[in-house]
Amino acid sequence: MADISKAIKKVDSDDKASGRAIYIDDVVPEGVLYAKTLRSPIPRGKIISRQYPVLPEGYYIVDWKDVPGNNYIQILTTDWPIFAEKEVNHVGEPILLVVGPDKSKVLSLMNAIVINYENLTPLYEFTDSVIHYEFTKGAGDEVFDNADHIISRTYDTGYQEQLYIEPQGVIAEMVEGRYLLKGTMQCPYYMKNALINTLGCGEEDVRVVQMTTGGGFGGKEDFPSLIACQAAVAAKIADSPVKLIYERTEDVAFTTKRHPSTILLEAAVDEEKHIIGLRAHVSLKGGAYIGLSGVVLQRAMIAATGAYTIDNLKVSGDVYRTNTVPTGAFRGFGAPQMMFAIELFIDHIAKELLVEPLAFRMAHLAEEGDRTSTSGLFRDPIIMPEMIEKAMTMSGYKEKVKKYAAPAVHRGIGMSWFLHGCGFTGDGEANHIKAVVKLKKESEGQVRILVAATDMGQGVKTTFRKLVAHVLDCPIEQIIYDNPDTDVVPDSGPTVASRTMMVVGGLLARAAKQLKDEWIDGEEQLIKTHYKQPDYVEWDQEALQGDAYPAYSWGVNVVEVAVDPITYEVKPEEAWSVYDIGKAIDDQVALGQADGGLTQGISYGYLENMVDKDGLVQQRTVTDYIIPTAVDAIPMETVFIDNPFALGPYGAKGLGELTLIGGAPAVALAIENAIGKEVTRIPVTSEYIMELMKK
Repeated sequence: MADISKAIKKVDSDDKASGRAIYIDDVVPEGVLYAKTLRSPIPRGKIISRQYPVLPEGYYIVDWKDVPGNNYIQILTTDWPIFAEKEVNHVGEPILLVVGPDKSKVLSLMNAIVINYENLTPLYEFTDSVIHYEFTKGAGDEVFDNADHIISRTYDTGYQEQLYIEPQGVIAEMVEGRYLLKGTMQCPYYMKNALINTLGCGEEDVRVVQMTTGGGFGGKEDFPSLIACQAAVAAKIADSPVKLIYERTEDVAFTTKRHPSTILLEAAVDEEKHIIGLRAHVSLKGGAYIGLSGVVLQRAMIAATGAYTIDNLKVSGDVYRTNTVPTGAFRGFGAPQMMFAIELFIDHIAKELLVEPLAFRMAHLAEEGDRTSTSGLFRDPIIMPEMIEKAMTMSGYKEKVKKYAAPAVHRGIGMSWFLHGCGFTGDGEANHIKAVVKLKKESEGQVRILVAATDMGQGVKTTFRKLVAHVLDCPIEQIIYDNPDTDVVPDSGPTVASRTMMVVGGLLARAAKQLKDEWIDGEEQLIKTHYKQPDYVEWDQEALQGDAYPAYSWGVNVVEVAVDPITYEVKPEEAWSVYDIGKAIDDQVALGQADGGLTQGISYGYLENMVDKDGLVQQRTVTDYIIPTAVDAIPMETVFIDNPFALGPYGAKGLGELTLIGGAPAVALAIENAIGKEVTRIPVTSEYIMELMKK
């Protein structure tokens, strides 16, 4: 039995010598078997019978009967099967793996398998609510009884596919009686805990190692746990390494995506044309299984007022089960859907009231000391007026918005304002994650960062090393940060929720300060720090009341577009952004995150079109699912204004998600400016613009 850890150790040394990144599919352990997934061809049904072929020696069929523990993934809920047993609930649901040494033989064996189904009527409508939340602020919706105006709109958003460069993939193996999993992932301990649950084994029996990961954007938060559990069961049965790598079409069709949403907003406006109350209901399409949908819904609901203060709220939301691909985490985690809706709604209210939109928005802008949507407190300085003025000056917004509103100009400019809570919602950090980090000083003076946070292309291997080196006042070359290995690193939490630098980096900065104070030349030292929630944070998880986040990052995006008057094709021309992320630890890394995030946000707003038909995603290739390429890149001017957060490392707050969530409303408002028609859904495709223009 080959030791995959030794094979990868050799590959890693080659990688460091050559500068070449090694991904999971580059690794071929001795005696490896290849796995392929047999999937349901129907959206909903019962499995009536199975007929498996006689298998040649060295080939295996692995299904639900082989799972030694729980046949459901442990995420936040446990309703998602590892392998379908008696029923299927979406097209592409995994039923079994075929495993063997020859890929072509694996495929021929798959073709010989017969599964008989009884078709059941699939559900595609928003009628089966599986999660419901609600909260109020102030007088709730009682103020609607005395409103001078009541204005309502409904906004819709579609799927968005993460389309990371590297598809999902893992290698599982038994090494000296233990399960060893290596793969492309964001959350090593999520995977480890899921494996313990499914394999029915002890914590000491599972080791998870992250390989160099080619992008995640949330898509590798929960889903890798599914394929890791499948591959681990197969490796146990076969007593050989098992490699499960998705093809691109398989990845796009059957992995999680951003939740489609329908958001109903109603505003109560007084006689002075000020919003005195807001009712909001968020409907999210959860797909066949719940997964992370509950916390995505909470984040969307908490974002109901965007960057504004509205004193009276009634906010509710539901996740609806449908017989479609499960939806899950995607950069922004529910906030992009709501931020699109609330930004356009505020603009639409102003226009309906015949009030100048910019002045109307400024009159409702949140200020330090205001109450948040969940009745927490904005304790830190809010520098949005300065940021807005800077963005308008950079872009020429005031002049252009009037100029482009004239008939037959075919150009438009739009501006979005937004915020994003940093870290897990509510009590997540304090009561569930309980992050721990370690710094190990070796006798030669090198310092090793021991955290579960992963680098998936966002640059944390640079920023963490730079942070620790700066605190220790030593060369960055002295700091070592390898890919996380759960045998070595503590559970510092998942690489999600804009928490990596503010929370994990903050703990590292504290540990580095302690190490500096206690430094002993020539001796090994180990420093360990634990997360402690700020004393001022108070949160009621049942009522969704209090301080949902310890800090907020803020942003302003301005996007300019041209709209072809004949084809209605949208062409983004230029973008300007101003952000408050506390303090950038590395300007170039922050700039890369900002421009990449805005590109994703803009394309979510006008380009990335994905629909399902009869339960199957129709855009399953990079030819059909269009994202911007380098050719589509537009000039971007980005400014960070320092506004340090006292509890962040050197004042740093969250960055990763913030930079995506303003792109869609900015581009949608720019298109509105160009065509003179009200937009209520994204993506704003050429076909949608044609509908609007011909009404």
